[in-house]
This record gives sequence, structure tokens and C-alpha cells, in this order.
Amino acid sequence: MFLQFIKETVFLFMTMIGTLGNISVSVDYLFSLLDGAEKKPIHLILIHLAFINILILLAKGLRKIIAVFGWRNFLDDKGCKIIVYLERVARGLSICTSSLLTVVQAIIISPRSSGWKRFRPKSAWHILPFFTFFWIFNALISVNIIHSMKSTSLNISQPRSGDNYCYFMLESQEIKWIFLILMVLRDAVFQGAMGGASGYMVFLLHKHHQHVLYLQNSKLLYRTPPELRAAQSVLLLMLCFVFFYWTDCAFSLFLSLSLGDYLLMINIHEFLTLGYAIFSPLVLIHRDGLLTERWHAQLETLRKCLSHLFVQ
Repeated sequence: MFLQFIKETVFLFMTMIGTLGNISVSVDYLFSLLDGAEKKPIHLILIHLAFINILILLAKGLRKIIAVFGWRNFLDDKGCKIIVYLERVARGLSICTSSLLTVVQAIIISPRSSGWKRFRPKSAWHILPFFTFFWIFNALISVNIIHSMKSTSLNISQPRSGDNYCYFMLESQEIKWIFLILMVLRDAVFQGAMGGASGYMVFLLHKHHQHVLYLQNSKLLYRTPPELRAAQSVLLLMLCFVFFYWTDCAFSLFLSLSLGDYLLMINIHEFLTLGYAIFSPLVLIHRDGLLTERWHAQLETLRKCLSHLFVQ
């Protein structure tokens, strides 16, 4: 019982850290879009990704918060349907948005002579139709959750342990396979696009690195363009996504096929489902120095205001 409480408390703490990190990233990029500077498509995509991460953390973490505070019979059927449906939709949106982020960044850093340049978004707002399509598409392929999800509070014969407040009802094999195939196709297509764009960016960054070495040998000064620094951050973000996605898949497959009760692996799997949503904003904050620059600007503005008041 005590170990369960420790696990749920750690889970809650990580959820709070991830939520605050994603809020910080989204607010910072939102300010950069509204302060009159160049409205970059990448910033809008990162804001959308941070919002999706917050949805995942809140949907998954809400049941943990319920368990930590000992609330019982809190989620009825509607509550279970809404929370699990949002969690499933947000997971799909995370895959689609991460893939879009990689593809757009690869197009941005492609050479002028490349044919990919004509696909470059003219402004940040040209990305919005993609978001609309992603939301509609993932909402449709997750709609079976609305019919199959039930609350254990209304079914005393359904066993519940820990934070298992919701359970899946058995559905017909035809419906199950239709939605499963759609989700597998979605993951395969978008991860394939992500992998191709990531490989293309690695190739371009390697060429850039060779060019920098040549200039250094020629004793010429060369500064890395901001687009290439952003590409390095996106690649690191995609490595983080691939690690947590495939590790999560491996654990899910093992637990679904195993007959034993592997409590430790179940606990690790629960943390892995939130890994990308928690660590992706920390990667951006570390790589791009978001909080440092923003707080320095705010403190400088505050200092000028105070000095102006004292002078008067």
C-alpha cells in the first residue's frame, strides 16, 4: 500500500513537471508569434505539440490524482469515456504533429535548388489546415472508445485495483480489427514520413558539417544558420519520440503476451506512456534556452520600468 502511494505520488510529480514545461514552451512560442517577429511555421507546430502533451498528461494523470487523494466513485461512464477518448486522440495527434514538425523542418533547411522548397509554408497560418485534418482523422479512428469504455464504479462485478477506474467492454472482432488496422496504418505512414525527413536532415547536416570543416581549414569564419540549429533540436526531439514510442510498444507487446503478473514492468510501462510528453519540452528548453531568454527580457523590462519610476 505504501509503495503504491509512493508510485502514484512520483507519477503525479512527473505529470506536474511535464505540464509546467509544456505550458512554458507554448507560452514562449506564442509570445514569439504575437510580438511582431517573423511568424515561423515551426513555432506554431511546437505550440500545438505542447498543447497535445498537456492533454495527454492531464488525461492520463487525472486517474493518478484520483488514486493519490483516495477519491472513490469519482468517474462515471461519461467521465471514463471523455478521459480515455481524449487520451487516445491526443496520442494519435502527438504522432501526426511530430511527423509534421520533422517534415516541415526538413523542407525549411533544404537547399534552394531542391524541389522541396516549393512546398515550404508561406506563413505559419498555412499549417492550420493540417491541424484540422489531424483532429478530425484521429477523432474518427478513436470513436470506438465511446462505446466500449465503462466505469468500474457502476459495475461492482468488475474488479478494480489501484487507479483502474475504467475498463473496456468486449466488442465485436470486426470492429476491433477495423480500428486496430486504421491505427497501425496511421502510425506506419506518419512514422515513415518522420523517418524519411529525419534521414534527409541528417544528410543535410552532415554536408553542412563538411562545409564548416572546409571553412575552418581555410581559416574562414562561418556561423551556423538558425534553421540548422533548429533542425538539430527537432532531430533530438524525434530521437526522444522514437525511443519512448518503440519502448512503449515493446513493453505493451510483452505484457499482452505474458501470462505472469510483472508488477515492476507494468509500473515502468505506465511511466513510458508519458515519457515523451514530459521530456520533449525539457529538450526544447535546454536546446533553445527558451526560459532563459524570456525571463532575461522580462527582467530587463521590469528593471527599466523601476528605474524610470525612481528617476521620476
